[in-house]
This record gives sequence, C-alpha cells and structure tokens, in this order.
Amino acid sequence: MKILSKFTNIIKSKYFIITTIILIAVMSISVYAWDMKRLGKVPSGTRLERIKKSPNYKEDQFVNQNPTVMGLDSSNFLSFIYKFLFEKGNQREPIDHIPSIKTDLLKLNRNEDVLVWFGHSSYFIQIDGKRFLIDPVLSTFASPFSFMVKAFKGATAYYSIDLPEIDYLVMTHDHWDHLDYNTIMAMKDKIKHIICPLGVGEHFEYWGFDTTKISEGDWYDSVDLSDNFKMYYHPQRHFSGRTIFRNKSLWTSYVLATPSMKIFIGGDGGYDKHFAEIGDKYNGIDLAIMENGQYNEKWKAIHSMPDQTIKAVKEMKAKRVLPVHSSKFTLAFHSWKEPLETISKLSSENNVQLVTPVIGEPIRLKDTTQKFQKWWEKVK
Repeated sequence: MKILSKFTNIIKSKYFIITTIILIAVMSISVYAWDMKRLGKVPSGTRLERIKKSPNYKEDQFVNQNPTVMGLDSSNFLSFIYKFLFEKGNQREPIDHIPSIKTDLLKLNRNEDVLVWFGHSSYFIQIDGKRFLIDPVLSTFASPFSFMVKAFKGATAYYSIDLPEIDYLVMTHDHWDHLDYNTIMAMKDKIKHIICPLGVGEHFEYWGFDTTKISEGDWYDSVDLSDNFKMYYHPQRHFSGRTIFRNKSLWTSYVLATPSMKIFIGGDGGYDKHFAEIGDKYNGIDLAIMENGQYNEKWKAIHSMPDQTIKAVKEMKAKRVLPVHSSKFTLAFHSWKEPLETISKLSSENNVQLVTPVIGEPIRLKDTTQKFQKWWEKVK
C-alpha cells in the first residue's frame, strides 16, 4: 500500500506534470516538424518599427487599456493544465451530436443579407452585396496539434470547399481557436483582402499572402472598403500569441459600417470602458456579435462572464445579440451548454433580443422578427 501511495503522489506531483507536458510537446513537435509554418511568425523589420510607434505597445509588447490580470500565473498554471487535461466533469463536451443546417453558400444570392455561424467564433457575413469571413476555424481541432482541443461531434459541418469567394477576411487576433493555418491556406485563393490588427499581418506574409492585400490597423484606426463600407478598429481586453511569445501582435474588436447596418465584431475579451464608448460613438449597434463561452471567474478580465456580456451589450445599445465562442471546442471548465443557458436567461431578464441559430442556420440580418429555438435544450 505504501508503494501504491508513493506512486500516486509522484503522479500528482508538479515534476510529473512538467515531465508529461515536455514529453507530449517533444513528441508532437517531432510529428509536426515538417509543418512548423503553422506557428506563424513574430513581427520584424518595417512592421515591427510601425508597431513600436503604437501607443498601445509598451516594453516590447502590446498592452490593454487598463491593467489586466490574466488569471493564470506560474504558481497555478501547472495545476490548471493538469486539471484541464485529466479531470473530467461538468459535461464539458456533449454526448450527442451538435445539430447543424447545411446552407449552400456557393449558390447564395448576392442580394441576400445573411450571417451564417460555423460554431465557436467563426462566421460568414453577406451584407449589402459584400462577403466577409471572420476568424475561420473550419478544422476539426483548435490547437497546434490535431489530438488537442478537438471539435464536438457534429460541429464541423462546413469546410473551406463549402465557402464562396470572400471579399474580406477579418481577423480579431492570432490565437489558435481564431486563426487556423489549415483553413487559411485552403481558402488562400478565395480571399481577396485581409483586415487584421497590427502584427497579425506578419503571419499572412510568412504564409505567402500578397502584402498589398493586407490591411493592418491599430485601435481607433479605420479602413475604407469602398461603396460606403467602412471597418473601424476598437479596443478589446485580451492578449495574443501562438507560441510562448505573447502580445507581439495586437487583438481588436471592430465595428463594420455598411450602407444599411452597423455590426459589432467582438472577438475575445473581458469587460472594459470601450463598450460604452462604442455605444456613444455610433448611437447604437444593429447586431452585436459577442464572446460568450470559455469563461471563468479566474480569467474574467480577458473572457467576459455572461452578466458582463449583457452589461456590455446594453452599453453599446445593441438591438440584437449573437453569442459566439461556444458549442464547438472546450477551453474552460463549465458545461458545454452553460454559456447558452445563462445568456438566454439573462437576456430575457434584461429585455435583450438574442439570436441563437444552430450551426449553419442563416440569420436574416434585416429581419428583426426572425425566431430561433433554444436548440441546446434538446442536446445531451
């Protein structure tokens, strides 16, 4: 019994965890060494010189507008990794398949104003004749390695081959669950132009994209997209990085102003003053696409809790809200359906009009009477 107890203690020790992580990393890197380009590249040269002039870049990294605690430091990171990898509970993944609808985007009439969500934070917008693709992750995983952060069953209904030519690829930041190398490379010939925050363009240049087709901006910059379309960069409270090097590129939210609508593209982030600023500047938002999922009290400064999301929505004076960042990958400890259950309850209590499509279901952007089911209630 003493031997068994000693062995159990070794398994639970930090040294064992560190060793396990190192072994996994070494084996994984060995397997994927042929495709290391997926890691991307840290900004350099003239791009880095531009970055250094940003008021949001201090001491060799981008910073948030207000001091931000990430929630995981060296003292608790290892225990978090151990718990995330080895402890189960809270039904963090569904037993059933996630439902979906297969909309034929290749035959979609250009005059239709629709949004199609692909799960997590990936979606397609066709509005006033232009097509936008936001943070596309159409792979079966959201990490450097295919055996980690795997998609839920049924949540990968769409692949790059299902998408038409895209006028603008829009990136909010470079984390693996938002910027997917496999999807980007498969879509390369379909993407006319890229809009991204400062530094993220380095990845695309490294991956062979034409730099004349990349627009990089800082918070409060804007890009004129012609035909009375404009993309405005706004702050977000988050971080960036695809390797151990953090915050070398910027993270951002956007307001997409079209001839007929104002759409908030939130990306990831915690609550901060920028939501009220946006509400005042635009005198309301027609549709706010908000992060809602993969949150925790320990890291709520960088991933909003549902009540904070509702607060932000009200400050932006949003007419309708699409909650994303859920229903495809597990990146936190709550149950897979908790984000939708909670935001649905809070929306009802606060008179917020919620848009909750299944994956692939077209959202009619100009039809505020469209109804949606609480589809997650029927999924185990």
